[in-house]
Amino acid sequence: MKISQRAKNLVPSATLVISSKARQMRAEGIDVIGFAAGEPDFDTPDHIKEAAVQAIREGFTKYTASGGINELKDAVVTKLKRDNGLTYARNRIRSTMCFRRSWTQGTRSSSRPPTG
Repeated sequence: MKISQRAKNLVPSATLVISSKARQMRAEGIDVIGFAAGEPDFDTPDHIKEAAVQAIREGFTKYTASGGINELKDAVVTKLKRDNGLTYARNRIRSTMCFRRSWTQGTRSSSRPPTG
């Protein structure tokens, strides 16, 4: 089987490499603050854990729309208005599990290769 040039050019994710290095350093007793993976350095708050368990019990376990569910978008609209004085329509809000994927898709869909 031949491997495509694109597959041959694949490199490890820099984010995962840096995160792995930070874990290794912590295991060696080095005090490290890792910013690579975008994960918080604190445990998930109890009220969020409880809401997640409740959602599972209620059968909310399937994939959702790629831009986020309307209830979440409405909560974001409310929060932005209440806490930040910002007004957005629901259709301007996107929710995703991964910033990098969202940023990549947004950039690719709104830009084009240079010409000339």
